[in-house]
Amino acid sequence: MMAEKPTRILLKLSGEALKGENSPFSPVSLQRLCESIASIPIQWAIVVGAGNLIRGAQSPWLGRVEGDTMGMLATVLNALALQSYFLNLGKRVLIQSAIDTQLTNSISPREARAALADGAIVIFAGGTGSPLVTTDTAAAIRAISIEADLLIKGSNVAGVYDGDPSQDPSASLLSDLSFDDFLAQRYGVMDQVAVEICREHGMPIEVFHLENPNALALIAAGIKVGTRIQ
Repeated sequence: MMAEKPTRILLKLSGEALKGENSPFSPVSLQRLCESIASIPIQWAIVVGAGNLIRGAQSPWLGRVEGDTMGMLATVLNALALQSYFLNLGKRVLIQSAIDTQLTNSISPREARAALADGAIVIFAGGTGSPLVTTDTAAAIRAISIEADLLIKGSNVAGVYDGDPSQDPSASLLSDLSFDDFLAQRYGVMDQVAVEICREHGMPIEVFHLENPNALALIAAGIKVGTRIQ
């Protein structure tokens, strides 16, 4: 179970969170997001997706394996963009990638934990290093490997609903869900494999709306703002 106030959080950040209206990057969104994270004095790790650049599963002109491989490479670009903004804010950053590049370090949970304890922000890129696996699953694996207190997923909805809020105005936000209920109902807001991994290792999850300006600070203070799955 999570401590009342988490000291180490892993944020699963979609690539769409970095996207501009007509470009893959929004300097305004990047600055706002990085300033928010940097201002909260806890240990932060981030798993970044690549939906602002490419979505392998939704690219019919590519084979799934090729598309996913391109997506994993694209997460490195997003990690570098985040690093640039954090460095400008005076934060130390360690990027670890499941795909080897000259610009990143290899995945090492031990080194990641040491960097977090020393005050650095750790950004994980490259997904799991394998195609056909989502960055949600990578986030679950990284959260467990760094011994995070909580895995949080910034989404474009406030949390998990008992229906589709875009189609059903009466759909209600569920503030708490068990792992078993989430998996049985097959809610689509987070990858089922990722939730199964978290269930096996007792890693609580919170799904929240990333556009909520106070969400990260509230979660870091131990206050639930979206849907808690545990």
